[in-house]
Amino acid sequence: MAIETARYHVHRLQRRIAKAVDQKRYNKARALQRLLTSSHAGKLLAAHRVMHNRGRKTPGIDGVTWQWSQDRAEAIQSLRRRGYRAQPLRRISIPKANGKERPLGIPTMVDRAAQTLDCRRPATVPYRPVPQNLR
Repeated sequence: MAIETARYHVHRLQRRIAKAVDQKRYNKARALQRLLTSSHAGKLLAAHRVMHNRGRKTPGIDGVTWQWSQDRAEAIQSLRRRGYRAQPLRRISIPKANGKERPLGIPTMVDRAAQTLDCRRPATVPYRPVPQNLR
């Protein structure tokens, strides 16, 4: 699937989610959000964004960077909804303007793609707590 096709599919799902929320069909919106995060187009677009930003050459704690198209194919396979656990951040210190240093955490490429995929999903569905008598 080409990137432009993936963008079209993701944008279409995002519009459908917004429309479902406007109509107060929250269960439909949640189902569409699940569809967006598990779709091949969403994963492809998340991996593409991670591979084409300024920090693409900076590895995380695992030392892996995605530079080539076969890396993207492996990246899409690694993005699973269930059983995902973020790895620890690689910590480095960067200088501040006043001469001191501050810590900076660098996530792994898989964690960056998972965060990007989750950010693509519009968080417009309101949270409703479960009533005490139904717990």
